[in-house]
Amino acid sequence: MDSRPVGRASRFILYGGIAFVVALLLLSAGFVGGAVADRSGVLPGATAKEPDSIQSTFSVFWEAWDLVQKHYVDRSAIDPKIQTYGAIEGMLDSLGDVGHTRFLSPDALRSEEEALSGQFEGIGAHMVLRDGKPTVLAPIPGSPAQQAGLRPGDVIEAVDGKDVIGQRLDDVVKLVRGPAGTSVTLKVLHADQTTPVDITVVRAQINVPSVMWAMLPGTNVTHVLVSQFAERATTELVDALQAAQQQGAKAVILDLRNDPGGLRDEAVGVASQFLKDGLVLIEVSADGQRQEFPVKPGGVAQAIPLAILVNDGTASSAEIVAGALQDHKRGPVIGTTTLGTGTVLSIYKLSDGSAIFLGTEGWLTPNGRRIWHQGITPDITVALPAGAVPLIPAQAGAMSPEQLQSSNDAQLLRALQELNAAVPAH
Repeated sequence: MDSRPVGRASRFILYGGIAFVVALLLLSAGFVGGAVADRSGVLPGATAKEPDSIQSTFSVFWEAWDLVQKHYVDRSAIDPKIQTYGAIEGMLDSLGDVGHTRFLSPDALRSEEEALSGQFEGIGAHMVLRDGKPTVLAPIPGSPAQQAGLRPGDVIEAVDGKDVIGQRLDDVVKLVRGPAGTSVTLKVLHADQTTPVDITVVRAQINVPSVMWAMLPGTNVTHVLVSQFAERATTELVDALQAAQQQGAKAVILDLRNDPGGLRDEAVGVASQFLKDGLVLIEVSADGQRQEFPVKPGGVAQAIPLAILVNDGTASSAEIVAGALQDHKRGPVIGTTTLGTGTVLSIYKLSDGSAIFLGTEGWLTPNGRRIWHQGITPDITVALPAGAVPLIPAQAGAMSPEQLQSSNDAQLLRALQELNAAVPAH
């Protein structure tokens, strides 16, 4: 655990533009270690009143506030707390790190803290607010959301008949979440369609491991999916790699598709399993100070042939790993350009139990490439057919060789093709 000043998060997170995971599934961003300051709860460096430097500017806000309090026609809609939270959200959105740097209400923060258990009741889908629209970043592999047909990029237009476009994301989450065994109907606009469809999802108890793996049928290749960079992701990966090699794996497909990110230190640990030396990433602080994060020794897959899968749902910590492996020329990166998150978040708890996740450092790949708003461009660009979803290891491992080759996961098949050239099937 990193040692940080009081009022700062004790752990840094890198999270790919995700504000919530539906129904208490805010996975990797759920590791909260912030501390409030003494007495009033105001954070060190913060002030309890307007700084002198912005009094003239901020007076316009109070003018607008007073006008709303005095003259707005729907008196029942005036709620100082909601207005205050909305003002904070607007301020943070103006920074241009929308969905990454963000504000969490006390309820939302509690949801993130509950995510530490690794077990949840819900539909299992990562969501982000894009252009005022609740959007699925990725369904959890094997979750009710994925089984019901939710896809990355889907826009949720309504929940049980209630329009949610333009609503705050935590309000949408409250509508979608619910006990296992109950159902929720979502009005969904798929990214490649123009007409929305209704999708009913039965909520369930969901267990979310960070790592899943399986041997691909008829090959010496193991398919290893890292779905999030939560605590113990590195340990789970080491266990998976060792077990796969004991079963005869001679090559690895590291699947980072739809991985929203998580803890920076887990990203370093995961990348280090495939690298011998050098750097994993470089952090750059607001004042320009640079900190290098070297490869940790003892990786268990330093020489095994490797291919890396990415897509537009690959974010943050997952991008750190993909960028590091690409810079080290460890294996081909295959898929589509990643999301393009590039800030390290610090967690600041506010005095009323809410919190701000604030981007306080940027990060670069080992070669100094900036990923923010650009993403990782794959070495081999392969898009999935319209409507296709990535296979998870349990699905791919249960197929016959013929079924796997006829599947529509073109990215996985291209990675397998690349590796089979180096490691012929047994």
